[in-house]
Amino acid sequence: MGEHEGGITAGEPGGRSTRCLVTGATGYLGGRLVPELLAAGYAVRCLARVPGRLRDHPWAGEVEVVRGDVTDAASVGAALEGVDVAYYLVHSLGSGPGFEETDRRAARIFGERARAAGVRRIVYLGGLVPRGIPERELSPHLRSRSEVGRLLLESGVPTAVLRAAVVIGSGSASFEILRYLTERLPVMVTPSWVRTRLQPIAVRDVLRYLVGCASLPPDVNRTFDIGGPDVLSYQEMMRLHAAVAGLRRRVILPVPVLSPGLSSHWIGLVTPVPAALARPLAESLRHEVVCTEHDIARYVPDPPEGLLGLAEALRLALERVREARVATRWSSASVPGAPSDPLPTDPGWAGGSLYVDRRERVVAASPEALWRVVEGIGGENGWYSFPLAWAARGWLDRLVGGVGLARGRRDAERLRVGEALDFWRVEEIEPGRLLRLRAEMRLPGLAWLELAVHRDRSGRTVYRQRALFHPRGLAGHAYWWSVAPFHAVVFGGMARNIAAAAAAEAAGTGVAAADSGKTGTPRAGGSRWRAFRAGAGPRRTGATRPIPRSWRPGNAPRRGVRRR
Repeated sequence: MGEHEGGITAGEPGGRSTRCLVTGATGYLGGRLVPELLAAGYAVRCLARVPGRLRDHPWAGEVEVVRGDVTDAASVGAALEGVDVAYYLVHSLGSGPGFEETDRRAARIFGERARAAGVRRIVYLGGLVPRGIPERELSPHLRSRSEVGRLLLESGVPTAVLRAAVVIGSGSASFEILRYLTERLPVMVTPSWVRTRLQPIAVRDVLRYLVGCASLPPDVNRTFDIGGPDVLSYQEMMRLHAAVAGLRRRVILPVPVLSPGLSSHWIGLVTPVPAALARPLAESLRHEVVCTEHDIARYVPDPPEGLLGLAEALRLALERVREARVATRWSSASVPGAPSDPLPTDPGWAGGSLYVDRRERVVAASPEALWRVVEGIGGENGWYSFPLAWAARGWLDRLVGGVGLARGRRDAERLRVGEALDFWRVEEIEPGRLLRLRAEMRLPGLAWLELAVHRDRSGRTVYRQRALFHPRGLAGHAYWWSVAPFHAVVFGGMARNIAAAAAAEAAGTGVAAADSGKTGTPRAGGSRWRAFRAGAGPRRTGATRPIPRSWRPGNAPRRGVRRR
């Protein structure tokens, strides 16, 4: 993808491959950079706070994964031993008012440890800084990204700081915001920053630059502005997206009264991106962000066909969304402040309480059929019980700054460890047997949901479900007992209806329902629900039992695109 002349090359003398360390490999860009580096011939090591979250990536078996955190000097130093090129792709965006100090401390640690380990190059992706605007007047987000780049440049290790405005690709936060605003609002009252000019860049060009920077000459220690060939306002971007997506022309009415705070809540209500993440992005658009140079082309030449234009970048992103070929999403990264503790193995852990709601049902289906229903849960497939309750819980979470249900699923049928699933995150998968989800909604405690498939001694398929809650303080205990009366409806109905869906599939009305012959990827969950809504279900004395209207997903508000 990149040229390897005049600097570090993928294959060093003596046969040792150049080793690259990738921080942020669980995130959107890091997760896409790793396979590109492997394809270019580099050896790759990934630094992750929770290494298990990389386990299910297609490239997991080809890389070395080490545990660590960029704010922990010892783990950073150990991870950088023997590394030639270090990619710094992490930030504390949205983690709270102290995120600038956290970013500052982490950058200093990384630079110091890289120099001590003899790293030959650092590559950092930051934000494009508006021309002529003093750093103190930038948004906190852009100011922090600029400061991190400066600290790395001063580290004593040759550093390339790439500065981009808006990255467009399937699953990116910028693309998701643009797509949902455009598709959901044919007429919109917008903040005045929609008139601000910016220079978006396709994710494939960002990746090409990142890989190419591994081979920069050792005397290169500077920033590079990177952007695509188009310079346009956000308003023009929305209208172009509508045209590419085949939508009617959008009516956009900018008004001056929407502050960045109000704008972020507006974005949070309309799109899956929570306000905590949307606000820094909105603040960054107060000033024009356009490249002032294209010097990177001297070292990483533009491809013969040129950089990807916005229209083509949008077309490719939409195509991948529709075909369920989204490799990573903005939600791949952990939500700042979300609990990351694994499920305790001891119910009395830390001397505290652990409330458990258990459900179990014998299922008239094979374990394989039941597992397909379990793994397909969430997103537009729904949660198999009382949609209004799930929707209300999601909206409540958004109102208090949480992620809500809008994140949906990356893929309609398959899950992998570490990815987001509505307001849960996949903590563990044992294919065919166990799915464990950890809650990322705002709660006065820690919560998990376990869905398991078993066979009993008689050979029957058994579905087991556990909802677990570890309360934090009196508020946590009060929360559990306030919602406990609804568990029979929510969790009891969920167990009952998952069993019914698997039984219906076993009767020939589920996943294999005829989506074949239609364009795009077959929607397993959608076929299952359409079959139910047609009246199919587990048979009893020759009759069919329609699925109750109360838990058909068609009766719940849409929770975002199902296949991402």
